[in-house]
Amino acid sequence: MDAVFYDGASARRRAVTLKVTASRLDLHEGGEWIASWPVGEVRRKDASDGVLRLAWEGGSELARLDVTDRAAQETVRLHCLHLDDRETRERRGQIFLWSAATAISIILCVLYFIPLLAETLTPLIPVPYEQRIGKAVDNQLRALLGDGLCEAPEGTTALRKLTERLSGVMDVEAPLEVAVLDSKIPNAIALPGGRIYIFRGLLEKAETADEVAGVLAHEIGHVAARDGLRMMLQSGGTSYLFGLLFGDVTGGGAIVFASRYLIDSAYSRQAEAAADDFAGRIMVSLGRPAHPMALLLKRIEAEVDEDEEEGDGNETSIPAFLLTHPITDQRLKALEKQVPSQSGEPLLNQEEWRALQEICKTP
Repeated sequence: MDAVFYDGASARRRAVTLKVTASRLDLHEGGEWIASWPVGEVRRKDASDGVLRLAWEGGSELARLDVTDRAAQETVRLHCLHLDDRETRERRGQIFLWSAATAISIILCVLYFIPLLAETLTPLIPVPYEQRIGKAVDNQLRALLGDGLCEAPEGTTALRKLTERLSGVMDVEAPLEVAVLDSKIPNAIALPGGRIYIFRGLLEKAETADEVAGVLAHEIGHVAARDGLRMMLQSGGTSYLFGLLFGDVTGGGAIVFASRYLIDSAYSRQAEAAADDFAGRIMVSLGRPAHPMALLLKRIEAEVDEDEEEGDGNETSIPAFLLTHPITDQRLKALEKQVPSQSGEPLLNQEEWRALQEICKTP
């Protein structure tokens, strides 16, 4: 069987005779033995069509053997069972490197590029368009929670009064729409475009109107800073990125992901601290202290810890306001320091406060 051999030390083209045995591949030139390759270490290299190019894994990197005879090629394949081992390893190595590079690129996009893009785009989006986005998120949120609105007339009037008093202190570009959602979860949430939900579970945990007012003022702070839109752009952008990678090229899951993110995830510490400060300034300007909201958060925290220790599986102990708005000792101290120099009149009288607490009760 004839073949062409290049020893790797020179450019000389050497016509050789190839002899294949069960253990070795022997090369002879002019009847003289010149090389012997173990069949287990013979590997295939890339070559043009019709040429089986071989290399010895234990020999020179540049040495190669070109076999063009089809019968010889079949004989080599029959005895050299590991021809493609190096190619497979190289391909696997390339796949690993590309996979690692892709993963790093995704992580960098999620951690840095998408948040930066969301931060840049948020102030550029007109409020009417933000309201349209908020409406889409609202529809998904209501579909996820499946809870109706609480609309007892007296409670609705009290909530409107409280909202007007709080929103009249600070300028908020988006028009506010505040409602109570009939859910056991002790939570409150601000959607893009000015929609704010207070959950029935939070009203049930509150003991005073100032506690609820602090929470509502905090959510108004998120609306004013457009935190919901910023977070939706960030989480939706992340979802869209993964959608492109894994087949959802329309990004249809982005809005659902963003809605679920608004329910389950927390704002950044900076956004929470800014919303706290916004709420504190509102409360103090109305002659009311900011710390009642902190008291409510502490009480929810204690109940969550107690429920977790008892392991009672109570649904209200898991997705609490405290978990979606993580509170730190530093934030609590800052809230407790925001006390007005003079006490103002109550934001709601006793009858109005009772009506608000009973807003979910139907006659």
